[in-house]
Amino acid sequence: MLGTGLYLTIRLGGIQLVRLGAALRLGLIKRHDDEGAEGDISQFEALTTAMAATVGTGNIVGVATAISIGGPGALFWMWMTALLGMASKYSEAFLGVRYRTTDAAGEKSGGPQYYLERGIPNGFGKFLALCFAIFAVCACFGIGNMTQGNSIASNLERSFAVPAWVTGGALAVLTLVVLVGGIKSIGKVTAGLVPAMILFYVLGALYILGANASMVPAAFGEIFSQAFTGTAATGGFLGSTIMIAVQYGVARGIFSNESGMGSAAIAAASAQTSHPVRQGLVSMTQTFIDTIIVVSCTGLVIITTGVWNEVDPASGQLISASIMTGQAFSHGLPGEWGHWIVTIGLVLFAYSTILGWAYYGERNIERLVGRGGVMPFRVLFSLVVFSAAPCSWVSCGTSLT
Repeated sequence: MLGTGLYLTIRLGGIQLVRLGAALRLGLIKRHDDEGAEGDISQFEALTTAMAATVGTGNIVGVATAISIGGPGALFWMWMTALLGMASKYSEAFLGVRYRTTDAAGEKSGGPQYYLERGIPNGFGKFLALCFAIFAVCACFGIGNMTQGNSIASNLERSFAVPAWVTGGALAVLTLVVLVGGIKSIGKVTAGLVPAMILFYVLGALYILGANASMVPAAFGEIFSQAFTGTAATGGFLGSTIMIAVQYGVARGIFSNESGMGSAAIAAASAQTSHPVRQGLVSMTQTFIDTIIVVSCTGLVIITTGVWNEVDPASGQLISASIMTGQAFSHGLPGEWGHWIVTIGLVLFAYSTILGWAYYGERNIERLVGRGGVMPFRVLFSLVVFSAAPCSWVSCGTSLT
């Protein structure tokens, strides 16, 4: 996917650089210019639905994992995945709108499960489209449902002593209520939830970076130098080579922003837009916000507070990546504020991911079995959220991702 992003960047003339200003204006400022155009939800709602599925635990735990293994240099390679990934995101959103269709209920449906078949002839495209639809449904129950629900339940149980089954029940009911309303309901919820949760998290991070302003230049120095040299062993950090920094930076970056996976095209296809280019530009701002803003905030907080190479006194080893971000925010904010911001942020990020991936799964079910499969899917998806919340084996999978 990184290579594809480089290829598309060249073919599109560096669109993510020369058109970034226009893209941000379309996505965040001129949000209602295309209200009369064909589509189910506004361009902004399509953007926040895709961001809901993208901004998740990877922005908190995934960043810590990359830095704890690859060192500060891994953050540089996460930025590179975002820079090149913006071209991929533009392209897949463009194709999602260009080849979208209308289902039996009159709703727009698009994404790789359609544009692969309609854009590639001789039956091979149909084969790829069906494969994508099947894999996307599987993924929506894994990374988009079980791991997120379990993450929410375990964090609320640890922080507020809320039983996991109570959290699971509440998540199931809330999820089903939103899903029954379809994409218009999901779009309204994400349009309010996603900007609020990102602002809440980023402001907390900016406070810490402001308090540690003298450490920020040194942090950038470490990021750029160690991206090409690797990181020597310091504190509890065991050291890493340049290849490890690249490997984990790229892997965590793609996991975080999903550029090139095709998932964002599903949400883009529902947007009210007069031309595929407009939604392509709007959609590529998703990668910019996810990685260049949110991931950068997490990474810089971890590096400036020194938590990335901190030793756990109890074990004598580097502190776990699963708690590293929380530890960094606790160091940087007074009292329990750091702990609350990370906990609440993780809960909101994970729940928004559940909603976004529910829509992705629904659209692919519709592609596989028709409109009649949508409501049973919504009920099953909500039940899986409930059943996964208290499962310990799911939390093992969460820590691995």
